[in-house]
Amino acid sequence: MATKRIGVLTGGGDCPGLNPVLVGVVRKAVALDYEVIGILKGWQGMIENVTMPLTRDKVSGILTRGGTILRTSRTNPYKRRESIEKVKANFKALALDALIAIGGDDTLSVAQKLYEQDGVPTVGVPKTIDNDLCGTDRTFGFDTAINIATEAVDRLQTTAESHDRVLVIELMGRHAGWITLYAGLAGGADVILIPEVPMGVEEVCQVIRDRHRRGRDFSIVAVSEGADLGEGMVLQEQKLDEFGHVRLGGIGERLADEIERRTGFETRFVVLGHLQRGGTPTAYDRYLGLRFGMTAVELIERGQFGMMVSLRGNDFVPVPLADAVSKTRTVDPELYNRLKIFFG
Repeated sequence: MATKRIGVLTGGGDCPGLNPVLVGVVRKAVALDYEVIGILKGWQGMIENVTMPLTRDKVSGILTRGGTILRTSRTNPYKRRESIEKVKANFKALALDALIAIGGDDTLSVAQKLYEQDGVPTVGVPKTIDNDLCGTDRTFGFDTAINIATEAVDRLQTTAESHDRVLVIELMGRHAGWITLYAGLAGGADVILIPEVPMGVEEVCQVIRDRHRRGRDFSIVAVSEGADLGEGMVLQEQKLDEFGHVRLGGIGERLADEIERRTGFETRFVVLGHLQRGGTPTAYDRYLGLRFGMTAVELIERGQFGMMVSLRGNDFVPVPLADAVSKTRTVDPELYNRLKIFFG
């Protein structure tokens, strides 16, 4: 009987914990006597047939490393039918029995279509620092991101207090405010703005004025890049990526300018940006990555294709890819409103 061959790729933005997933995939595959082929640069690598063998030696020592040794890209092969035909042809040329796609909703939506429309046996692993993938309680990368963001808020507290300033920190979160909510609460931010619940600039300013009246002459405002100040998203540019997303950015600067103009309090802004997704993964994200990777191979062994590995409570279980990418997992506005007791 021929040895089974598994392909694995990492797509979308880089994320702490990607390399631990690869370790989990390879270790379990080797235990089952499978070969693992790494696809370089996400779906672009499947289009161009750019690969590398993944062995125990290749993944040795990468558990603690951020990023992905396979590299990544935001490539959507379904933009052009010829690209999908190349993906299918290369799947056959590589003699693969299954393909593991590690990514967020964009990467996994491609895996879903490949399985449902083109008959390619795929398995998904949920990856996003935003924690906004439906079908799983937690995505790897989120824990690292909120720890980095919380440390940034902590550091801003001392500067804000020393200078009697308002400091606005812009955090990642296009449609979901999980990073901003968790890091804002943990870091003691005085106002937290997320995409799910619009908050006008005047309401933000009033919280800051009330703090000053109580003798608190500094404030920290944590804001998601996709937060709604009552006028829609703030765009960095109009250009769309391959999955139809606009590039966000600038809400921190706009909010800081408005706060200073309306309150007269000196205000500065900080954009944490890609620092949130870089660097060494936390212990928890390493653990999640290892478990997600090994479980993905177990799904292949059982022939459970078109599924994504999901964390439900303490269990790692399969859920249909179609369910996982059907909608964005967002913060419940009711929860957010309850947590507003910590503002100010």
